[in-house]
Parts: sequence; C-alpha cells; structure tokens
Amino acid sequence: MAHVLLVNDTPGSIAEPVRRALRASHHVAVAQSVADCLARVTATPPDAILLDLQHPGRGGFDAFDAIRSVDTRVPVIFLAPAAAAGVVIEAIKRGASDCVFKPLDLVQLQKALDEALDAAGRVHEPDTRPDPGTDDGGTGPIIGSCPAMMEVYKAVGRVAPQDVPVLITGESGTGKELVARAVHQYSRRAGRPFVALNCAAIPEQLLESELFGHEKGAFTGADRRRIGRFEQCDGGTLFLDEIGDMPLALQSKLLRVLQEQAFERVGGGETVRTDVRIISATHRDLKARAAAGTFRPDLYYRLGVFTMRLPPLRDRAEDLPLLVRHFLGRFNRELGRRVSDISAEALARLTQYAWPGNLRELQSVLKQALLRTTGTVLLPSALADMAGPSAAPASEPPARADLHQFVRRRLSDGSENLLEEARLELDRFLLPMVMELTRGNQVRAARVLGVARLTLRRRLHELGIAPRFVDSAVS
Repeated sequence: MAHVLLVNDTPGSIAEPVRRALRASHHVAVAQSVADCLARVTATPPDAILLDLQHPGRGGFDAFDAIRSVDTRVPVIFLAPAAAAGVVIEAIKRGASDCVFKPLDLVQLQKALDEALDAAGRVHEPDTRPDPGTDDGGTGPIIGSCPAMMEVYKAVGRVAPQDVPVLITGESGTGKELVARAVHQYSRRAGRPFVALNCAAIPEQLLESELFGHEKGAFTGADRRRIGRFEQCDGGTLFLDEIGDMPLALQSKLLRVLQEQAFERVGGGETVRTDVRIISATHRDLKARAAAGTFRPDLYYRLGVFTMRLPPLRDRAEDLPLLVRHFLGRFNRELGRRVSDISAEALARLTQYAWPGNLRELQSVLKQALLRTTGTVLLPSALADMAGPSAAPASEPPARADLHQFVRRRLSDGSENLLEEARLELDRFLLPMVMELTRGNQVRAARVLGVARLTLRRRLHELGIAPRFVDSAVS
C-alpha cells in the first residue's frame, strides 16, 4: 500500500473522510503543521503528499517550496478552495503534481493520487527503450534509423557534394526543410547562406519581388530598392518550399535563373548574376501537374535532376521513440519543463496513431502534453484527443458501387492522398457492417477484421460510428 501524508492545519479537518476513501489502497497519515510534515518527510519520505492548508496561497507555496527543499521526488497534490484559480495556476507552474478543489470529490482525488503515484513510480523504473545517444539522435538535423530514413541519409550523402538542383517530395509536415538543410550542411556551400522561402505563404503579386527584388518606384509603395532572396544567398542555397504552388508566370523566370544564373529585379533592366543552388520541395505530384498544364514540364525536369521522397511518419514507427525523446528535450528547454521520460502506455498510444499531420502534428501534440504534465513522466492522460483524418460527411455508409464512384470523383478533384482517403471511405462502409453482424461485440468484430480491439475502438471513435448493440459491446 502506498503511504500518503495529508498535511492539514484546519480544525474539523477532512482527514477522516480522506482516510475512509483511500483506505482500500493507501495508508494515510496526517501532519497537523508544515513543521510536522517536514520532519516526517526528512525521516521517512511518503509516496505522496496531500497539501491542505487553511491559507493555500502564500503559506501553501512556502510549504511546497520547503517540502521540495527536503525531497524533490515526492509528488505533492494541492487541495484548494473551488474559487482559488490563481492557487491552481501557481501550484502547477511551480511543479505540483495536481490540484483538487474542495469540497473534495473523492473519486477525483483518488484518480489524481493514482496518476501522481504512477508518474513518481516510473521515475525509478529502468528505461528499456532505445537511447538516442545525443539530443538529435546522432544524425545532425534529421532523426531516425528506420530503413526508409536510412535511404534518405544515403540520398543526402550522394547528392550533397554535387552542385545540382534537388527536389524533395513528401506529405506536409514530413521534415522536408530539415533534409534541405542537411543537403546544404554537407555541401561545399555549407559556409554560405541558406535561405528558405515558402512559395505558398506569399501573395502572388509579392512573390516575384521576394525572389528577385525590385527597384525604387517599380510599383506603388516601392520607395527604395529591395534585394531579393537570390541576391541574399549568393554563393549559398535557396530552399523553395511548396514549389508546386508557384504561379505559372513566375515559373518561366525561375527557369531562366536555373539555366543562366541571371535575372532582373522587378522594374529594373540591369542583369544581376548570381550563384545559387536551388533545393525545392512540394507535397504535390509535380509530374501530374506538368501533364495537366499547371506546372511547366521544362521547369519540373530542371528542378528534379535529383529527387528524393520523404516517408510519412506512419511508416516510421521504429523512429517514434527517438523523435519523442528528441522533441521532449527541445520543448523542455523552450517551455521550462522537466519531463524527462514517457510511459510505455503513452508511447504505445503515440505509436498506434496514424499521424496525418506527420512531424508537425507530433510536435504540436507533445507541446500540449508537456503543458498538461506536472511531474517528470508523460502519461497517457496528458495526450490530446488524437482523432484521425475526418472522413467526408455522409448521411449513411456508402454502398459498394459508391466506392468506385468515390475514387473517380477524388481523381477528378486532383486528390494527392487517395490511398488514405479510400481507406477511410472503406472503413465507413465496412466497420458498421461488421459491427452489425457481430451485434456490437467489439472483441468478435476485432477478431473478424484481424485488428486489435483498441485499434477497432479508435477507428470507430474517429469515424463517429456508434455500435447499435451496446449491451454486447464486450465479451
């Protein structure tokens, strides 16, 4: 049984109700003052402390700091008046494990205590997961050791010394700029500037000036000469992200730069010569766009002298522990947190997720998790509700013939993620049918589908499918 110390200096204390609520799983001792608490912590540290003080503000924080000065490992849960929002904020900011409002919800108290004890216990568990060795996994600016990433590293090593254009493809959020920086870092231009520009983030009328600069008076508001990105990174590397969204009118001017290493500023007649290596990236299918007439084929061939495709995060399950550890280290420094580990359950949940937003989504989820975590171990309860890509709304699951129609429609719409979209559409048709045939028994349904029950439950939740026969949802 866990040993819990309740610090309470209020007459008519809540000690007895707390003892009764926790006696099945915890032994509760009571300290009637902060001094008594410190003496007990010094002699025999408890497994957790419930801090219930008559004046929870300054006095409570002083007591918390005093406890921390004696033992930093014991989780402390504040018991605070319901109106004391400032106390809760300050307590969590200082590192308290949790805060429970009074009058106490004893079920909530039990839950908070169990999570705090779980987190504290895991600090002492041996870490059996792969050690990345260094903060960045020993791979410079990009991280991973799965076979797909090993091919990426090889490609970077092959092309970096060769002064040719590089085209990096892959889904949004897969780390294309990181790979572009790696190519630059290992090239002969490493000591020169690396300049990045997102072609989709700048209005069409401003993108030309951003790339090539402009002369004074070239257009309304051009009150001085502006040096563009090509001149800024002369001798270095220019990374053009989302090149597939570049307007056709600009594509011809970019093609000339690639061919002649020369251009004119907007509104100017002087030819400016430059020495720039172009690395471009896109999540779009440029070959298909070239065939459709929305991207110049000659520019596509120029940009794609050497092409590499980055794998999506869902195909890099082996790399997830490395990536999580790396981002936790980075975000700890950025946010001033001290989360040094992640539970096996939380890591399993992250590994089973499909990550439609790839690395960008992983970083967002981990940042939110760190802000929710008060101890040193990230638990599943700190993870946001990670819902997968939403399926197109429909009044009822599609019939078989609708799948063929769906594929034709998405192809005509120019879909570039058809495999995942088709899987979602199939799930919307298949899962309700299997759930009906098994009368809502999720264990049987998971067995029929050949997936884990947790995977089935996640898919049902993501697609908003409610079992009709809830009385037999479990075996």
